[in-house]
Amino acid sequence: MGFGDSLRNIAALICIFVVLKVQAVPTLPGDNADAGELRDDIPEINKGLKHLFEGDIAGNPRRNAILDETKRWTFPIPYILTDSLELNAKGVILQAFEEYRLRSCVDFKPYGGETSYISFTKLSGCWSYVGDDKKGQNVSIGDGCDTKAIVEHELLHALGFYHEQSRSDRDDYVKIWWDQIEEGMQHNFNKYEDDFVTDLNTPYDYESVMHYRPLSFNKNESIPTITTTIPYFNEVIGQRLDFSAVDITRLNRMYDCANTQILLDQCSFELNNICGMVQNEEDNSDWVQTLSSQTDTDHTLTGRCRDSGYFMKFDTSSGVVGSSALLESRILYPKRDEQCLSFFYKMSGAAGDKLVIWIRTDGGTGTVRSVRKIHTITGDGDAAWKMAYVTLKVTKKFRYFFQGIRGSPTSSGAIFIDDITLTETVCPSAVWQIHNFSSLLATTPVGSSIKSKCFYNSEGYSFGVSVYPRGRENAYSDYVGMTLHLCSGENDAVVQWPARNRQATIVVMDQDPDVKLRMSSTRSFTTDGDARWNKPTATSGAAWDEKCQCYRSQDFGWSTFISHQQLHRRSFLKNNDLIITADFNDLTHLINTEVPFRPTTSRNDITDEKPISEVETRPEVPKHREARSADPCHPNPCLNGGVQQAKPPTTLVKHVRKRR
Repeated sequence: MGFGDSLRNIAALICIFVVLKVQAVPTLPGDNADAGELRDDIPEINKGLKHLFEGDIAGNPRRNAILDETKRWTFPIPYILTDSLELNAKGVILQAFEEYRLRSCVDFKPYGGETSYISFTKLSGCWSYVGDDKKGQNVSIGDGCDTKAIVEHELLHALGFYHEQSRSDRDDYVKIWWDQIEEGMQHNFNKYEDDFVTDLNTPYDYESVMHYRPLSFNKNESIPTITTTIPYFNEVIGQRLDFSAVDITRLNRMYDCANTQILLDQCSFELNNICGMVQNEEDNSDWVQTLSSQTDTDHTLTGRCRDSGYFMKFDTSSGVVGSSALLESRILYPKRDEQCLSFFYKMSGAAGDKLVIWIRTDGGTGTVRSVRKIHTITGDGDAAWKMAYVTLKVTKKFRYFFQGIRGSPTSSGAIFIDDITLTETVCPSAVWQIHNFSSLLATTPVGSSIKSKCFYNSEGYSFGVSVYPRGRENAYSDYVGMTLHLCSGENDAVVQWPARNRQATIVVMDQDPDVKLRMSSTRSFTTDGDARWNKPTATSGAAWDEKCQCYRSQDFGWSTFISHQQLHRRSFLKNNDLIITADFNDLTHLINTEVPFRPTTSRNDITDEKPISEVETRPEVPKHREARSADPCHPNPCLNGGVQQAKPPTTLVKHVRKRR
């Protein structure tokens, strides 16, 4: 290529990225767990590992579980957590397992002498083999790899999948800027025909957790190597939130999944059968499936769509005090001994109306008749949608049901419920719903925080969350900072100090009504022996808080947890509410997890492999696309967040941060 060609290519890139804002991994104060949304991605972490195929694939790149069914796993997959792993990495791996179980039939079990297994270990970088080699194999979760999304990514390789931009049709959707790729790294951008990488009859997925970021393997930190035909998706490719909808479709399609492992029930009441829920005949009123209106909007679609958006409503404006209506689920069959019921509710009547959650279980007779009250919510006059989590502990077949009760003779409103989810998981210790968050983004000074109430975990530790709507430092005022701190509490004389080996996990929830499609932002760190994890007192450096009448320790977490730009994608700010969940879990039992196992068959694992040879790529052929319209009022009408294909414009005015 001549000098003139190089200049023309650079000029073309400048035309595409009129404004290119690149932020290097920040140097943040010592009270940051890591760089949050700006942390390095897999290509940066693996820099210098020259013998990996496509940047993070080890072994024979021709092994393909998508096409070769002998390379597919049988479930549950035996696993080992070697003690070379960081403690935080062990906790994050278990989080990733639960995401697979929630969304697919993929399951995992501790190693018990099987021939096929996955050994999670800390080697150089983040990488995996592709498919089951029937001999046992490593997945490396090295320094910087301990996020849930990276573990999900590497496990998708192990399950048989390649990167999204390897597809044979990728040139219809992205452009590879070959001149800008680091020398010797061009092979990472090869594409492969259908006899090697198949899409399982799914569309190209810009949102895939298996996609490269724009700046992957680039020579110049401000010039991308990969851009999207639809400019909007330059800010989306390479997301490290969670699985996309298409990721899950492919996984379930390849492994013939009919059901997920731990999702028992969910309902947004959009269909006439209301998910098999039934009205109880022993009450004196009914729950009514109701269409969203200007005065009463649903939570699923938030009133945006005419003739769509339903919820269940119990009218408390008439009848005697104490009159009630019961809405009961179908019979459910648990596999575990603990469940978490979440739902959205609204109470627009007078303070005193009640929403009671009950369960009906098999008392040993074979019929589901024994009744037990679980939780009661009393209306406070605030007619806003709120989220509730309720823990159930059921081991036999059961039903759950909602009882609405008119609590005041002056009540003139109703009780509403919507977007129910029941999973066989542990409910989060902390749930914090912040109303009118957009206003806080606009008005809160940089460095100022709002603090949650103090919550208790299952051990008795009290903790809280601080949110910095416009960041903790001036340089990152377009990010939301989030931190965790300890609170003094009633159990301080009993629990152990310092509170070390606890994994703090904060989640900013994507409020998609389908839990399988949520792409929430999740970050975790694990505590050590630092003084900040001592008992919060005046002498330990904790600050007195008049509001909670408690001491709060120093904040620790992320200055750049999530960008304002990311917050306005998907459903992070549904109804202008930000929902945060948090946990503070003991990982002491994971310190020593390695068990004797049959060593993986000897092979040239990483460092002794020959360099990956380059594969010829076919010429790029420009495609013409006509704009199409979408109907947002049908649930999930299209993929990639509802953005349809359009004829690519000649310019793109966007800010691209360090999302390689």
